[in-house]
Amino acid sequence: MVAILVFFVLHWQVSVFSQSFFLHRYGAHRQFTMSLGWERFFHAFTLLTQGASYLNVRGYAILHRMHHAFSDTEKDPHSPEYHKNVFSMMWATKNIYSDFTHDRVKPEARFDGGVPNWPLLEKIGDSWITRLAFGTAYTLFYMAFAPHWAFYLLLPLHFLMGPIHGAIVNWCGHRYGYRNFESDDVSRNTLVFDVLTAGELFQNNHHKFGMSPNFAARWFEIDPTYQVIKVLAWLKIIDVSHAQIMRWKPEDKLPRVAPEPELAGGE
Repeated sequence: MVAILVFFVLHWQVSVFSQSFFLHRYGAHRQFTMSLGWERFFHAFTLLTQGASYLNVRGYAILHRMHHAFSDTEKDPHSPEYHKNVFSMMWATKNIYSDFTHDRVKPEARFDGGVPNWPLLEKIGDSWITRLAFGTAYTLFYMAFAPHWAFYLLLPLHFLMGPIHGAIVNWCGHRYGYRNFESDDVSRNTLVFDVLTAGELFQNNHHKFGMSPNFAARWFEIDPTYQVIKVLAWLKIIDVSHAQIMRWKPEDKLPRVAPEPELAGGE
């Protein structure tokens, strides 16, 4: 049982880290820079850790840039404001993602380009042979170590881990939690110590400072991915010297609602 739980938690954490660090903060936003060699390393690491649910960085970047440009409007590719449940939202997202990834639809020019490009690895990662190979490997591990059939219920989470992470962030991050900053969308910070999605659930902070590699703004908020980013920057693997700085100042707080004035005559 311990082996299964360790495997599940490890797969969850490294997969969501790859999505947050490489696909989101680097691929979609370019919040920091790195050499081509390290870019290839983290691209391969993303394929290895996402496995059966590998997400194409260009398709991901286009959707995410659209999400920021049209946040919580009808043009947003994955806003809970226009879907009855998380399943319909992510199915619609999947279709849009597939159209862009396989060049069935051309995005607006402003949303395309400037993303890591490694056609061979992307072709391998998007192959059904590769996805089935990873799925088979997960299943064989469970066959070797699962003490009870009920543990096999975790396997679908391994198969769909990348989209599941996206569903949690895009649904919960625009539905539940608190807001540090006023904005036109309904983005929220769901957790103050976001181990579950590696800092991605600081959505309100991120929508205010979209180019900051640190998604935490206040003293009690902790962004796990940013802690890794600081180490990688210290090791000179990445360069964050030109990154936007996340700020929290009293004037950034949401305005208080003034009390209603009393009616004349005490009515």
